[in-house]
Amino acid sequence: MLSRFKELATSARSHAGFRRYAANTSWMLAEQILRIVAGLLVGIWVARYLGPEQFGLFSYATAFAALFGSIAKLGLDSILVRDLVREPDQREIYMGTAFWLKLIGAATMLAVIGIAMQFTSSDSTTKLYIFIISSGAIFQSFEVVDFYFQSKVLSKFVSICKLTQLFISSLIKLYLIYQGSSLFWFVMVSLIDQITLAATLYLAFRHQEIGGFFDCFSQQVAQRLLRDSWPLILSGLVIMIYMRVDQIMIKEILGEKEVGLYSAAVRISEVWYFLSVVITNSLFPSIVNVKRASEKVYYIRLQRLLTFLVWINIVVGALMTIFSERIVTMLFGFEYREASAVLVIQAWSGIFVALGVASGAWLSNENLQRYALYRTAAGALLNIILNLILIPTYGLVGAASATIVSYMGAAMAFDFCNKPTRKMFKMKVDAFLFKWIKAND
Repeated sequence: MLSRFKELATSARSHAGFRRYAANTSWMLAEQILRIVAGLLVGIWVARYLGPEQFGLFSYATAFAALFGSIAKLGLDSILVRDLVREPDQREIYMGTAFWLKLIGAATMLAVIGIAMQFTSSDSTTKLYIFIISSGAIFQSFEVVDFYFQSKVLSKFVSICKLTQLFISSLIKLYLIYQGSSLFWFVMVSLIDQITLAATLYLAFRHQEIGGFFDCFSQQVAQRLLRDSWPLILSGLVIMIYMRVDQIMIKEILGEKEVGLYSAAVRISEVWYFLSVVITNSLFPSIVNVKRASEKVYYIRLQRLLTFLVWINIVVGALMTIFSERIVTMLFGFEYREASAVLVIQAWSGIFVALGVASGAWLSNENLQRYALYRTAAGALLNIILNLILIPTYGLVGAASATIVSYMGAAMAFDFCNKPTRKMFKMKVDAFLFKWIKAND
């Protein structure tokens, strides 16, 4: 058996297609890991430098801009990759049409944000910061180059562009800290990041010497792209509300300093969310592959994945609860010590995020994607209602409690209330009971 395994491994390594996809995945994974590490380290340094109040204002402006980001993206990302793979000879038409649609989407987003800001308590400076950060959406139109490279399994070029942008951004932020710069310049870096990425992507595309796309637009293609993508626009908007509305509501109800404290705790807890995403994305393809051969083995492996995700996050949650104050003060400084109470609660949300990620992959595989949207919408609505009730009375602890209850409701209660997902609810309960099915069960 060992010799057979070695033979298969050698064969796989020698296969051109395998090497191509493995290299492509390696570049994307390396870029994501470096982005998270650099983002955490430099982000912490920036947070310590700015202090809770200024960092809270920065986080609020970023969250407000992100809330409407799906309008600029238009849900075209996966749609465009799909069509570029299916019809590579129509590259210029698809890229050009998507480019101009995204520009129109960015302009629409800025208009919507301009209207939405009138219903907030933000002063003129805060509104300026939101507008500067939101303006970066204009340069996100160049993401069509990213989608072209994805369709050609050439994510190496995209990863290099993103790492270049990350390196430049990190250097600028460190320089601003060294110079003792004001918050305005850190806000400007958010815009510079988008400009840098757009420029590097365009240069990488020009390096291919395969022509341009700026002068290409098809009304027929545009209509079809928008017809296919509108559910994704709605889904993206709901997801961002789910993820960012708490920070916006904290600022409106409590103030900027509280947003800074809350954002510090969230930044720590969200690092572990990535672990669940990586584990699921790595293991789920092998789970899917066995379904044709055996439905039983398919669900055995799925149960094992759920159980593993639950208990690894329970361990992480317990450790972060025990050492929460030490972790916060060591990373962010004594000024942020109040964030430790938020981290104690937020640490446990990783369990339900992990269950949501894994069950989301299952929903897609079972062609039940609409339930993912319904579940996220229900969680977002519950989060808003609980924030309105809990934040005025319990402050940041109330906001953290609202988040974990909404995550729990979306990940558990929703599945119980819907017949097609009730089987998944039982598997999640079994995961908490440490059910680890043996192959011969």
